[in-house]
Amino acid sequence: MAIPETMEEHVVMRPKLVDPGDSRTGFTLVELLVVIGIVGAIAALLLPAVQSARSSARNVSCKNNLRQLGLAAQNYLSAQRHFPPGTVAREFAGHPRTPWTFYRWSALAELAPYMENSAATHALDRSVPLFNAGLGVSQENTEAVGTVVAQFLCPSDVGSTSNQEFAPTNYAVCTGTGSGGGAPHKTDGISFENSRTLPAQIVDGLSHTAFASESTLGQPAEGTTETHDPQLEYKFLLSAPLTESRCRATQLWNVSDPRGFAWVNGEYRCTLYNHRRSPNSQEPDCMGVVLLGKPSVRFRPYGWRAARSRHPGGVNVLLADGAVRLTSDLIDSNAWTALSTIAGSEIAGSETPP
Repeated sequence: MAIPETMEEHVVMRPKLVDPGDSRTGFTLVELLVVIGIVGAIAALLLPAVQSARSSARNVSCKNNLRQLGLAAQNYLSAQRHFPPGTVAREFAGHPRTPWTFYRWSALAELAPYMENSAATHALDRSVPLFNAGLGVSQENTEAVGTVVAQFLCPSDVGSTSNQEFAPTNYAVCTGTGSGGGAPHKTDGISFENSRTLPAQIVDGLSHTAFASESTLGQPAEGTTETHDPQLEYKFLLSAPLTESRCRATQLWNVSDPRGFAWVNGEYRCTLYNHRRSPNSQEPDCMGVVLLGKPSVRFRPYGWRAARSRHPGGVNVLLADGAVRLTSDLIDSNAWTALSTIAGSEIAGSETPP
């Protein structure tokens, strides 16, 4: 074999060494796009899990609020020997012609002194009607009714309404099945107008009877009926009792007094609900009012108001024994009705089906 005579002829194969400081090193565009795609895919996988965790945390907080209401109800029961009335109606001795329903103090106003945060209730003067003869808030309570109570608000909701005079609430007590055209008095549930329900009267059992649940805060939309959301708004009749045909026919929606606008206000728009509609029903809630009559009945509010929430799949229900259960939107209608009565001789569960 011939031996090369010059170095140029002696070719030696050596590996190529890359200078670490060479500016030509790094990711190529393709590699960068691949990394971005991988990060995006991971984020897409994690985002639903994060949102689900947040939703679960808010639901737990909402349940805790209802448990606090249940504990307050038990404390009230120990002190008063009966469950709180859903609303108050009585003659105002100072002005006998004032409608009795203008007292209208809610069960939440009754329970608030028995809760840890009772600062708001110390400012309330429940010896006078909530509303005066001019349909305004009584002078003694104009400031107190605007006091926000955190335990009365579900963290899954927006926390406010368009009403600037009152502090809102997501929680309402159960009046029963909605019989009597949505009457607020002499109902088949635990709390109603001037009720004094004893535990012994709840023959269906405390653990099988709804005491309270939740409802979404109203966010009224001006405009035609096509813009109205049943989850946030309600229909209104200038008469009562209610009928399904008249509720379906009316095109009057109340956009000035949003649902849940006042925790002190014991009426269906705010702190009363019943089981006429299923949880989160797509059928609009319907309210009505007796406009004429003697002071004991004039302006008595009627309503068919459903339990509603922003939790996926159901609503939280506080039972009379203080337990809180998530109730599915798909609960059997007969079971849902049975859950609202105190003496219907039914036994109904409230757990979400597996």
